[in-house]
Amino acid sequence: MAADTTTQAGKIRIANAPCSWGALEFEGMQGKGIPWTQMLDELRDTGYIGTELGDWGFMPTEPAVLRKAFASRKIAMVGAFVPVALKDRAAHAGGEAEAVKVARLLAGVTDAPSNQGPFLVLADQNGTDPSRTRNAGRVTPDMALADNEWKVFAAGAERIASAVRRETGLRTAFHHHCAGYVETPAEIARLLELTDPELLGLVFDTGHYAYGTGTGGASVVTEGLDRFWDRIWHVHFKDCQPAVAGAARREGWDYFDAVQRGVFSELGCGEVDFPTAISRLRKNGYTGWIVVEQDVLPGMGSPRESALRNRDYLRSLGI
Repeated sequence: MAADTTTQAGKIRIANAPCSWGALEFEGMQGKGIPWTQMLDELRDTGYIGTELGDWGFMPTEPAVLRKAFASRKIAMVGAFVPVALKDRAAHAGGEAEAVKVARLLAGVTDAPSNQGPFLVLADQNGTDPSRTRNAGRVTPDMALADNEWKVFAAGAERIASAVRRETGLRTAFHHHCAGYVETPAEIARLLELTDPELLGLVFDTGHYAYGTGTGGASVVTEGLDRFWDRIWHVHFKDCQPAVAGAARREGWDYFDAVQRGVFSELGCGEVDFPTAISRLRKNGYTGWIVVEQDVLPGMGSPRESALRNRDYLRSLGI
């Protein structure tokens, strides 16, 4: 039986997400996927006690139906990923409406939203700009947004976060992500400098951070946790396979090629130093969710078996 999530407040809790089962937010990447009921059953059976929503429509969008599905499995709603083309001012209104719609569903299946979630996980419209998609994992400073574009981007993020809080009471955290305009440490820092720390937090994703540095290395994630600690509200655990990442950089693979070839491996099989990351989170008093993610394309890999190995790995590290 899954653990009772209500008894674990104040502790680090472990969730997983639909992307680990091939349910991705990228247009044209949905393919033939695993049904949401099977995904939730497998998530529960492999030892997780929470999940994010996944792409809109993957799970039921009626709060009462989704609440019942979660309650029967004793799992919690942790957050939902909402991509918006924030560079484009004309996309802000539609992005706000979409984010509020999703946030209302999150609030509708959660008894008592708190500072520990669920979160509206805001992101760029990753994978849509050809240059950023082609150069994921090796972005150079000349590919960054111009100053005026940064101002538009940040204003859009604040607009959406403000609307979500006003309409639903939920907080918004931004997810840095490869193949988008907030990928490198410098780009993360720039967005955070331009936004209100009371309004917008950061989703720190270990795999995207390792790949997005352009260099990788065992210490980069720990350095990122230290650098951005004051803004980290939510954490994703994903590993990065250095051999695949290195080949992607040398051979010029785009983001989707790298994912297809396994750049995001099972936990403990890549270069992310998870023992030190966990130690850092504990030292800094983190008591939120860690969401395990192993981005796979539809039909790729063995999601249930990978989820179980990932959970067993984290148990071996004491969480």
